[in-house]
Amino acid sequence: MTTSDEVRTFTVAPDDDGVRLDRWFKRHLPQIGFGTVSKWARTGQVRVDGKRVKPEDRIAAGQTVRVPPGGDAPHKAPKAKRALTAAEVEAAQAMVIQQDKAAIVLNKPPGLATQGGTGTTSHVDGLLDAFAPGEDEPRPRLVHRLDKDTSGVLLIARTPGSAAFFSKRFSGRSAKKVYWALVVGVPEVAQGIIEAPLAKQPGSGGEKMHVDHDGGQPAKTKYRVVDKAGNRAAWLELEPLTGRTHQLRVHCAAMGNPIVGDGKYGGKDAFLTGSISRKMHLHARRLIIDSPAGGKIDATAELPEHFAASMEQLGFNIGASDASPMRDDPPPKSREEKKQQARAHAKQLRKSKPTRRGRATANAASKPKPRSRAKPSKPPRGKR
Repeated sequence: MTTSDEVRTFTVAPDDDGVRLDRWFKRHLPQIGFGTVSKWARTGQVRVDGKRVKPEDRIAAGQTVRVPPGGDAPHKAPKAKRALTAAEVEAAQAMVIQQDKAAIVLNKPPGLATQGGTGTTSHVDGLLDAFAPGEDEPRPRLVHRLDKDTSGVLLIARTPGSAAFFSKRFSGRSAKKVYWALVVGVPEVAQGIIEAPLAKQPGSGGEKMHVDHDGGQPAKTKYRVVDKAGNRAAWLELEPLTGRTHQLRVHCAAMGNPIVGDGKYGGKDAFLTGSISRKMHLHARRLIIDSPAGGKIDATAELPEHFAASMEQLGFNIGASDASPMRDDPPPKSREEKKQQARAHAKQLRKSKPTRRGRATANAASKPKPRSRAKPSKPPRGKR
């Protein structure tokens, strides 16, 4: 956007409902810096529905934002969308599980990174232009991550508004994620919660985590053994209750049951002999998350080929688990239900207590009987 010498008025779109004013400027007028927005707010030059506002105030759909003249700084033109090859577009479309106006749900294959990095040129983020081919269409955005070698459900937000909505659900832990994993050996306890704080391992360049009870961040994982193949391997359902880097992998290894194929945390003990694949056996099976349009998005991802083959070789039946989240709590009781429960409990207590007559009988029975002392017998009369 070029420098403007006139007052501008914008109507807040539904995608920006609930966003902070400074974030709205960053999305729609990125050439206007935060310092300028703060100054305008302080002097009353920027207004929402004619009222003074602060940069941190949240705006609602349908409101009008008054932007004063000027404030624009030289900036680079928006980065043009990358032209994808036919093969890349086909690969992107092949990952789609379901999609709507707010989100695209993908089944990420193992070996494909979520984002680019040093030496990483092929990744999911680089394929997202396939879902917004038009120049005026907003580019879809990542809102969470999966490790390169982890497969399964990956949610992509279609718009900035839905990205903010989903990000809030992930950070607030209301999104429910269930993973499947094959691990070496069988956990001693069939189900439970692993609580082990995690920190970056010194000397690893931040690429490896370890359990650190002194300086680590809290990390909790719920797990359940679905089935086992003797003492050789087990099939687990895992639900992360926190979102630390490599959490599931580190927690399984710390439990003494590394994920099959995870040499980074399990070393040579993470591989099974025979024809079981040496690839990682960790899969994001199911995701349940609120939708901006109301209701929930409930997506399930099919297993990759190597994981499915290992399940078959170990004799595991996929139907033994529906991958339903283990954190589903029963709905809270109503006030009347609580009263009925309290009355029933009191009645049960009364029944368990003996009556007054019963207590007297019980007390009498419980008292030790006095010893009877034999009286000396009197000799018969006439024989004294």
